[in-house]
Amino acid sequence: MDRIKIGRFIAEQRKRKGLTQAQLAETLDVSNKTISRWERGINLPDYDQVLTLSNLFEVDVRDFMKGDLAASHSDSKAGQPSETE
Repeated sequence: MDRIKIGRFIAEQRKRKGLTQAQLAETLDVSNKTISRWERGINLPDYDQVLTLSNLFEVDVRDFMKGDLAASHSDSKAGQPSETE
């Protein structure tokens, strides 16, 4: 797990939702300093918070833990026949 990458992902998704760190902190019942630590990769959210964040950001938990939306998109293409088949 790459904490820096996950932290950047949290920041990107928070901004995509139009939330400030303070607003996200209030939603999760944590301090805005906690959100800042996550976004800087100092700490990671616990499992329950990961589930809540995944739901809030409307992303798969696997994508969240990889810090990349491409994870499930490439998985969903696996097993599909290519256009040349």
